[in-house]
Amino acid sequence: MTIRILPALADPETARAVGGLLAQLPGVEPLRTVGDSTALLDALSVLGATSVSGLPEVVLVHEGLGPAPALEVVREVALRFPATGVVLLSAEAGPALYAAAMDCGARGLAALPPSYDELGARVQAAAHWATGVRRHLDAGPGGAKGGGPGAADGRLVAVVGAKGGVGTTVVAVQLALAARSAGHEVVLVDMDLQSGDVASYLDVRFRRSVADLAGISDISPRVLQDAVFPHPTGLGLLLAPAEGERGEEIGDPASRQITAALRRRYPLVVADCGTQITAAGAAVIETADLALLVTTPDVVSVRAAKRMVRLWDRLQIRKAEDTMTVVNRHTRSAEVQPALIARTTGTRVAGTVVPAAYKELRAAVDSGRMQDLDARSSVRQALWTLAGELGLAGPAQGARPADGRRRHRAIGPGGPGGSGRTGAVTGGSGAVGGDGGTGGAEAT
Repeated sequence: MTIRILPALADPETARAVGGLLAQLPGVEPLRTVGDSTALLDALSVLGATSVSGLPEVVLVHEGLGPAPALEVVREVALRFPATGVVLLSAEAGPALYAAAMDCGARGLAALPPSYDELGARVQAAAHWATGVRRHLDAGPGGAKGGGPGAADGRLVAVVGAKGGVGTTVVAVQLALAARSAGHEVVLVDMDLQSGDVASYLDVRFRRSVADLAGISDISPRVLQDAVFPHPTGLGLLLAPAEGERGEEIGDPASRQITAALRRRYPLVVADCGTQITAAGAAVIETADLALLVTTPDVVSVRAAKRMVRLWDRLQIRKAEDTMTVVNRHTRSAEVQPALIARTTGTRVAGTVVPAAYKELRAAVDSGRMQDLDARSSVRQALWTLAGELGLAGPAQGARPADGRRRHRAIGPGGPGGSGRTGAVTGGSGAVGGDGGTGGAEAT
């Protein structure tokens, strides 16, 4: 995907510096610089007169653009041209200005004088956001196209664990398998760079990894093909490096470039981001069309999920309302139920919950062949139903028990609650909603 950028820069020195960096960024096409807010709005009106696709993916707005104040310009562009991502350039790029810029509709804030890495990261993030908006606009009221033929860019789904041992990789693998079974072309990326287990779960030995793509300025289809393992299930696998220390080779810019290359090639990209937030994983979570946070219904895990959501907000990665929580190992008798998890984390909770049935998984996990999980397994049925709920695949077959009632029902504000002792879970130092310590060691 070529990223078209319209710079709105009144200061000649800044224009030269930014122009020089834009010329070095891969896949970027700078348009002619405009020197004031009136010229910017006029240029956007002309470019978007025929269709949204004529608009640039990114607009750079200098803080001293004039004659209108920069934040007003950002707000006007965001309101009139919502399919274009706006990045504000300022010498005072602090938290207060960032908050104000976001309130006005900006998709990023970059400091002046500009640096290659920061400008590149902000441009990539804004461009991916703009592409996602355009895909939804093209799809009409029914939602996104789902990355089928003709889609401008594939859909990126990030799967993240609230803590170790909550089943993040199982969820990511089964969602990818469900989508592939429905006929979609899917690549599963292991972004748990130091301790990823996708290869172990799918019985794979392959010498190439995501680290081999770091440092490559132009990831061609041939380079990508050499790095992606074609699994017998039909999935493409881009694995974590066997040597965990190589994960440090992949920073924010490399992560964005790799996922962008994958999205150009595959209609659906599922990324297992593990539980540790690295610069590479944060970039995936920030640019994902859908971020899934996996937790189990216990106090320690839900408090970890709450901390994770707050961390993303502090680091300006993702807002809680833009995150969906997946409840794994659910039981009706658990004190912590999905409705409580939604209130505690501030996220949406998936309607499909995954039952606590580890015995069903044991054989597939021990053999390292998650693809062989029995189709009658309640865990697989739930995860494939979840894939359907998320628009990744059709609903799983046979998801009704013998009594004819649904095994997994949607959870909303009126969904199933906990036991009569739920009040004890929401208060005190050991509460789900508390702000105390970790509450114990994490499982691995």
